[in-house]
Amino acid sequence: MFYHHIVAHALDQFLKGLETHNLCTTQELVLTKQYLKLLRYSMEMMRVKYQYDEESNLKIDVTESGFPNYLEFRYLINDLSLRREHIGNLPEITILQEEFLDTLLKKKLHITKEKLFQASSIVYYSEVEEYKIFKRFTQGKILKVDNSDSQYMVSWCFYDVSLNRPFINFMYFDYSNDILNLKDDLYDVLLKSADRKMSLDTLAYMIDKKLPNVYPKLVRRIDIGPIHNVFAKDENLYTHQVLKSIINKEVSLSAYALSVSIDNLKTKGTFKEGNFFNKQTLQHWDPAPTERYLFAPHRVLQILYDNCPEDINKLTRSPFLIEDLEIDLKKKE
Repeated sequence: MFYHHIVAHALDQFLKGLETHNLCTTQELVLTKQYLKLLRYSMEMMRVKYQYDEESNLKIDVTESGFPNYLEFRYLINDLSLRREHIGNLPEITILQEEFLDTLLKKKLHITKEKLFQASSIVYYSEVEEYKIFKRFTQGKILKVDNSDSQYMVSWCFYDVSLNRPFINFMYFDYSNDILNLKDDLYDVLLKSADRKMSLDTLAYMIDKKLPNVYPKLVRRIDIGPIHNVFAKDENLYTHQVLKSIINKEVSLSAYALSVSIDNLKTKGTFKEGNFFNKQTLQHWDPAPTERYLFAPHRVLQILYDNCPEDINKLTRSPFLIEDLEIDLKKKE
């Protein structure tokens, strides 16, 4: 599907940009690749599911996202519970293979979309695996940190259901006791408090308050998107320019740009809160301005520089040049 090529290409270029332009540490890059592998797998399963479905279509968030609606990820998981029922309603693989060969080799005809849908459904229900799906919240492990002022780092990712965009998060911290005793409590707090976009200082304060022996030092959040492309309908300035250029045939239908934001929150000291008998040491936080980045091919960058130079100049760094996405729309998948 045309849409899936755009998203897959955008995610690949995003990963390359993280590494090329040193936007994160080596550990963060490895973890980000793991989380996006789940997202790519989920997108591929959606492609297989809807490729020949003439009754249903993939629900794409047309606001400031460009990613599938969160419900599509839920549908992947829900389909697993009905796997046997769906497979039971489909023809046997051997029978379908014989029909394909008979149609192609003997009758010299094209396979009907109904039969192609049955084949893709067999692949979908046979291959989709829950542990590979990008979920609303995915917890990473606690790791020791190299070359840092902090002892440990924990990561997690979530899919914000109101924004329909993926967020990848890292928290660097010290811990005063045996780290093995922290795991369950920390994971529980993150699951209940850090599964949606909120101000980082609010999030850090909640973690700090709920876990007295954890001393957060740095919290980082990567907001991937929106993807500015032909499927978007938001009022974002970049999206508007991409759509306008596509309509004017200045760029191809596959033209897009990707916005990425990174927020950082560092500790700048401590203070004590509570009464005389029950005081707790908490962190003073020093939020840094949001880092704003843009990934786009050469021609799209030219158009954006020509039409919205002031906004381009507000980016943290000059836009990152990425490869064009060339798709032969006449070629049937």
